Amino acid sequence: AVLALDNGLARTPPMGWLHWERFLCGTDCAADPRRCVSEQLFVEMADRMAADGWRDAGYEFICIDDCWMAPTRDKQGRLQADPKRFPSGIRKLADYVHSKGLKLGIYSDVGKKTCAGFPGSYNHYDLDAQTFASWGVDLLKFDGCNSDSLELLAEGYRRMSLALNRTGRSIVYSCEWPFYLRPVQQPNYTEIKQYCNHWRNFYDVYDSWSSIRSILDWTALHQDTIVKIAGPGGWNDPDMALVIGNFGLSWDQSVTQMAMWAIMAAPLFMSNDLRHISPQAKCLLQNKEVIAINQDPLGKQGYQIVKDKNFQLWERPLSDRAYAVAVLNHQEIGGPQNFTFSLTFLGNGLACNPACSIRQVLPASRDWGVYSWISSLSVEVNPTGTVLLKV
Repeated sequence: AVLALDNGLARTPPMGWLHWERFLCGTDCAADPRRCVSEQLFVEMADRMAADGWRDAGYEFICIDDCWMAPTRDKQGRLQADPKRFPSGIRKLADYVHSKGLKLGIYSDVGKKTCAGFPGSYNHYDLDAQTFASWGVDLLKFDGCNSDSLELLAEGYRRMSLALNRTGRSIVYSCEWPFYLRPVQQPNYTEIKQYCNHWRNFYDVYDSWSSIRSILDWTALHQDTIVKIAGPGGWNDPDMALVIGNFGLSWDQSVTQMAMWAIMAAPLFMSNDLRHISPQAKCLLQNKEVIAINQDPLGKQGYQIVKDKNFQLWERPLSDRAYAVAVLNHQEIGGPQNFTFSLTFLGNGLACNPACSIRQVLPASRDWGVYSWISSLSVEVNPTGTVLLKV
């Protein structure tokens, strides 16, 4: 068994809300007070998360991404929040978030500067970890921009992990380590899992189908190296941001993102505006059956088992000898198509032996009944859509 980061955290993939993607690096609060990265934004999202069922559905972290900082450290060399946008400071914000039964995440960078040019944690790992702990932070997303070398990058990720553990506070550690290594060398996932709770492998998610599709394609292409390392304590992060409820995805594509992030055992961090979200998007994001698949305690990541013309068949082993199965239609033209496959394909032939019950979870939940091991299943799937089943 692989040693996970020994902080006892992230036994299942973390869930929450993140400002990056939807709110980017909005720092002009005078021009756009409702959409800038500010204390007000996080207070309002925390209110919505507590009041609108998000927290009760499992979304517990509310995460600040890049652009929260003042342009310089304080006189003691500590990071500080932008005083105009965060007038009460991060400690007060953390207290407020905790009062709502939620946890606060924050962002820093392994290099000298963050990706947006704010002060990074290079040479300040212990100080920054202590600062975050003293503020009551519960998660750190640690980016990888502006590091001078791959050696310094790796050393920085290791050092921040140890520094967080030394604070004595439980802080989930979200890394971008393999993403920054990959262009040059194959990441050592065994090592990364010893230091991180989840780790980013691929580009930022965008509010577009081409972005979702490229993440799925990349994951399938590299599944032989990444699937086996995922499990309780450490997870592959296909970029956690769920962009459901924004502008770029159709309904079927939103279903695909939700279904496939559950199959991939991905951290589920929404990046949307919870103050203005459609009932349909809310219903999908709070779907208890999909969340239960994502959070399954066995902690095995799913993988692609069949690729056939426009269709992909994925499975994920679940506890109690169940499987989650996703049928994804890649075609972007025409109408719904049927995909037929033998149940003997699933679970190396064991998922349905001698018989199994099948339930459709998405796009809508309904029972399909009991099937024998040698049956074939025919599934109708909309273009760019996914049908998610539990077997």
